[in-house]
Amino acid sequence: MKKAILFLVLFALIKTSSAQDLQYSQFYAAPLYLNPALTGMTELTRMGFNYRKQWPGLNYDFQGYSAFLDHYSFDLKSGFGISLNAFEESNLGLKLMDFSGYYSYQLFLSETHSLRFGVQAGIGRRSSAMDHLLLGDQIDVFSKTVAPVTLEDLPPFEPYSFLDLGFGTIFTGENYWLGASAYHVNRPNLSFYSSASGDRIAVKWNAHAGLQLPFRSGLSVYEGDGDNLVFLAANYKQQGPFRQLDLSTQLIYNSLVMGVGFRGIPSSGDLPNRDSIIALVGVSLESGLLIGYSFDYMISRLGMETHGAHEISIRYQFLKGLPQDRDRKSRILKCFRYMM
Repeated sequence: MKKAILFLVLFALIKTSSAQDLQYSQFYAAPLYLNPALTGMTELTRMGFNYRKQWPGLNYDFQGYSAFLDHYSFDLKSGFGISLNAFEESNLGLKLMDFSGYYSYQLFLSETHSLRFGVQAGIGRRSSAMDHLLLGDQIDVFSKTVAPVTLEDLPPFEPYSFLDLGFGTIFTGENYWLGASAYHVNRPNLSFYSSASGDRIAVKWNAHAGLQLPFRSGLSVYEGDGDNLVFLAANYKQQGPFRQLDLSTQLIYNSLVMGVGFRGIPSSGDLPNRDSIIALVGVSLESGLLIGYSFDYMISRLGMETHGAHEISIRYQFLKGLPQDRDRKSRILKCFRYMM
């Protein structure tokens, strides 16, 4: 009975626009997915990959993939990037994929402060395979038989494409940053029913901030550069009726990265407002390679029967350009050494 109810809920979701985007616990490791203004933010050439497997303890789980590439042009004061994102739900065979291009422009306010603006334009594609599903009207509990077809008015679930637009801005200082972004601003239609023009995805709003603190081995803050750093980051997002707050802190000691995070669901009344505790471990190498692994420990009512979520991020950043421009590496914003 629980599985039947779960299926009915999932089937209702596929027919409505009350859907959330894929989420990453390592939101800072998917910069273009977080804010278009982060395109080219490291002032290097950067490529990255993100993978998330959510609730593997269930018979059917959720998987997400993201890959991106961006580059910064000093002459144009601009960042350019591309990304590919994919989401798959294994029960309904629901797949959502998008390919996007990004552009950002940097406005220098002072030697240590700047304001960036970014835009995103992409093509999304949605598909589903529901041939294997068994609906309630196919089951005859009295004769204990199953009909081969359903009487439900199901759409053909043919794959279709749509235009997707977003924008963002970010303010950076020497050791901190503040940003905001919005995705799906044109609210593309995500319904498989051609007549359901009102089934549009809600705009996803993000507000985020980060802070870097250097420290000695004894964790005392000091002035100057160093290899040992503490990063604090937060991201609040809202999409339709859904709200979420992610908090994260990382410690980078030489090449080792360790961290812990918290995901909450801001709500009113007696509704639960906690979801997961997130543990992170990774490496940050001088070559520009950064690898992180995180695990979500569920503290919501779903519990650990879901087996939480696993997430991997891989990034590689390097200086692409003329040999005489190699000294520009010293201009990289220090607050984005690991976080972005």
